[in-house]
Amino acid sequence: MTRLTPSSSLTRRTLGLAAALALSALSPTLHAQDKTPLKIVVGFPPGGSADVLARLVADALRDDFSTMVDNKPGAGGRIALQAVKAAKPDGQTVIVLPSGPMVLFPHVYKKLDYDAVKDFTPISQIARFQFGVVSGPASNAKNMADMIAKAKSDPGNASYGTPGAGTLPHFMGVLLEQSTGISLNHVPFQGGAPANNALLGGHIGYKFDVVSETAELHRTGKARIIAVTGSQRDPQVPEVPTLKESGVNMEATAWFAMYGPAGLKGEALSRLEKAMMKFARDPAMKDKMLKLGYEPIGSNSADLAAAQKADLARWEKPIKATGVQLD
Repeated sequence: MTRLTPSSSLTRRTLGLAAALALSALSPTLHAQDKTPLKIVVGFPPGGSADVLARLVADALRDDFSTMVDNKPGAGGRIALQAVKAAKPDGQTVIVLPSGPMVLFPHVYKKLDYDAVKDFTPISQIARFQFGVVSGPASNAKNMADMIAKAKSDPGNASYGTPGAGTLPHFMGVLLEQSTGISLNHVPFQGGAPANNALLGGHIGYKFDVVSETAELHRTGKARIIAVTGSQRDPQVPEVPTLKESGVNMEATAWFAMYGPAGLKGEALSRLEKAMMKFARDPAMKDKMLKLGYEPIGSNSADLAAAQKADLARWEKPIKATGVQLD
């Protein structure tokens, strides 16, 4: 029988230690490979609000999932929704999107290529946000009373721009008309940037926009946010009153949420719900979202389904009042 010499025993111990160190070094990689893949689809280009929020989610969920963000822009988010609708309900493909495609589009489009309720599984309402009523150089309105007076005295010049017909800002204007009795001329543009340029160039008097997108213009005096549409003042522009504080009986907010394909259930759904609730309650993430102008929510699936149902009903009347129907 061969006996180990001291030198050969040392060699074996060295090799054993080296092997252990090698496995230790590989363990993060092996652990990452063991994580469930999670593709977060976004229906808008990189850099926009939906994309920024989706990437925050992707970063936060990397403890539990191997995440990636997949941008599929076009058709107001409908291309991305089609991709998620066709995905397997295994908890590996989700979408992060604003509420418009889920609560407005069913009333706006004559032939929508998805059913907002039946084709998707609600996972979590991520955050709520509000809009600002923005006055530009052409109107120079300093508050809501000023805007209403100007609109009544010169309705031909009371124009507001939006990223397009059928968008949330479009129907924010409709709600304001219904709440105040004024008439506004809706001017749709191909996106938010052209509408912004038209406002600053004096071609339109007003626009409705997410507060975070206009706060810097407000601070520099290039435009003025004269009211916000939510129930509370926005911390980005705390000096700006709400519509109700301004004497207008109107309140409207929107939200971002995560959905999966229809049929997502059981452990796959529960795991995503828990991860999203943890995300929304993380102090660092809450701080980041608040700075972006979002109020963190982090609901469960049932709460998101209830919020969607309520907003579907809420927006039906003002949308039908416009007669807007898109192909």
